[in-house]
Amino acid sequence: MSAFGAYFGLIRVGWVLVREGVVLALPSEGLPPSVSLAKSVVSIFARRKAKGHTRSYRLSKAVERLGPSYVKIGQFLATRPDVVGVDFANDLSQLQDSMAFFPTAAAKANIQSSLGRPTEELYSSFGDPIAAASIAQVHPAEVDTLQGRKKVAVKVVRPGVRQRFANDIEAMYLVARLQERFMPSSRRLRPVEVTRSLEQTTKVEMDLRLEAAALSEIAENTEKDAGFRVPKVDWERTGRDVITMEWIDGVKMSDVDALRAAGHDLNKLADLLIQSFLRHTLRDGFFHADMHPGNLFVAADGMIVAVDMGIVGRLGKKERRFLAEILYGFITRDYLHVAEVHFEAGYVPAHHNTESFAQAIRAIGEPIHGQPAETISMGKLLTLLFEVTELFDMETRPELVMLQKTMVVVEGVARMLNPRFNMWKASEPVVGEWIRNNLGPKRIVTDLRDAVKAAVKLAEAVPEIAAKTEKFHHELLQMSENGLRFDPQTAEAIGKSEARHSRSGRIALWLIALTLLYIAWRLT
Repeated sequence: MSAFGAYFGLIRVGWVLVREGVVLALPSEGLPPSVSLAKSVVSIFARRKAKGHTRSYRLSKAVERLGPSYVKIGQFLATRPDVVGVDFANDLSQLQDSMAFFPTAAAKANIQSSLGRPTEELYSSFGDPIAAASIAQVHPAEVDTLQGRKKVAVKVVRPGVRQRFANDIEAMYLVARLQERFMPSSRRLRPVEVTRSLEQTTKVEMDLRLEAAALSEIAENTEKDAGFRVPKVDWERTGRDVITMEWIDGVKMSDVDALRAAGHDLNKLADLLIQSFLRHTLRDGFFHADMHPGNLFVAADGMIVAVDMGIVGRLGKKERRFLAEILYGFITRDYLHVAEVHFEAGYVPAHHNTESFAQAIRAIGEPIHGQPAETISMGKLLTLLFEVTELFDMETRPELVMLQKTMVVVEGVARMLNPRFNMWKASEPVVGEWIRNNLGPKRIVTDLRDAVKAAVKLAEAVPEIAAKTEKFHHELLQMSENGLRFDPQTAEAIGKSEARHSRSGRIALWLIALTLLYIAWRLT
């Protein structure tokens, strides 16, 4: 029955998109005549007042009507321009994750359910909400410590949001499966896997213990970094539905006038921001993936404080090396090396020609080298890189797309602070140091050390591997002599599954039959 619910959910989404004029605003260029005709027909149902607004405004109104789950879905798709297109990704990136408050009493009930203690026992004071998003809202509170009373921020999950999201994600899975079935060219983007990634990302974001763990991890990584930190977590008052953390007094990075009035050096802040992000990405392989200016504060001492770690990204050692080599190849105009790195990493299928791919890379790199350094965007470079990969059947790499989108956002914030921001000059100290440490002689030493560790682990596992191999060989001999047999539990599970599918099929047939009878009755 979940399939029927998904179809009805999809119909609802389509109706809202039509009513808010989103379908009307879709580009018609390149569409088959039948699709263009269908678009024209359904567009007559759009609200009159919707037709006078921009597509991004219409899209935000539609998502607002659809509810909190779709705000989160829209924000996620904004990080995937490879899936929805650059223009729509830009429209979706303007969605404001600002929702109506839910009652303070409901927040207190959630806290007590999660921590097993009433808020009166946990906090010396607990205020009304000051900010609300699609998944949670934030309350100011105070706690008593050995050093005296301290102000904290309490983030509480919105009641019922998990079930609502579970229902809405079914429609997304349906769209992804239909896309893979009827649009073969989209299969390289792996829409079902993208939807699964969205589901997993949002489930993680809805468990605030994992956000607390992310804050703790990045705090350890940046402990010795100058100019960047994250709020401290109060683990005693943190659970699945609630996280309590240090209250941050500072100026939001989105308020440039207030930063200037407070005497902060905006150029220095821009450099510090991009260097911090690259350091987290290349050195740690763990970065804040939602670094829009509303999540960044500047303390009185000039320290950047990042909040809301619900969305994070990770890069393995190989991915970090490939990223650095690709960027370094563009800087040195060694396009063949950039192409070889793509093939070595498995990003481009081996049946393609390396030199042809290098030619496509050159088409991206050469125009960039003709521009002033302050106008060259690293994020734009990666965006162009993803665009040409479609010609070479490059499959989507979710971790790289998330990195690219975050880099675009961070670079945009830096240029907001300093319109003449030179991305390459600011990033050179971090990227250069990482390349010297990881792509030079030190890399050989590191690789040898990792190889020795791997060899030791393999040697330790040899007895277990031998035992499992012998057992598997014995089972194969038994199967060849006696045939394949199921144990009673497996046979019972198969029987139950078949019975369940039969029931679902019968229910579907009855529903279809009743629908046809109803239509026939209406026509008579």
